[in-house]
Amino acid sequence: MKVSMRFKFDKKKKKIYESENILSADEIADKADRGEDISRFFNNNGKMKYHAQRIDLDFTVDMLRELDDVASELNVGRVAIIKTFLRHALDQHYLAKRERRFGQSAEAL
Repeated sequence: MKVSMRFKFDKKKKKIYESENILSADEIADKADRGEDISRFFNNNGKMKYHAQRIDLDFTVDMLRELDDVASELNVGRVAIIKTFLRHALDQHYLAKRERRFGQSAEAL
């Protein structure tokens, strides 16, 4: 268990240090596994963060120009366009694969 020092100011603007126990995610998970109440560790204000892996991609100048044109039309960044187009292409791939496997059109599903 980690102990961190936080501080706050009193009425005379002096720092007051408070020690606060900070548990790791594994320690919180262990508490949950033992059936302990862990609700104090959560406030439901956060967002789920998914693991992302950074990669390098090489694009031709013409392809980058096209991506930038589309991004400009939609008023979003180049990366958003790349991610959206890749997601769309993967979805189309899986739909076509399902159609080949089951012999049905995607609309019939």
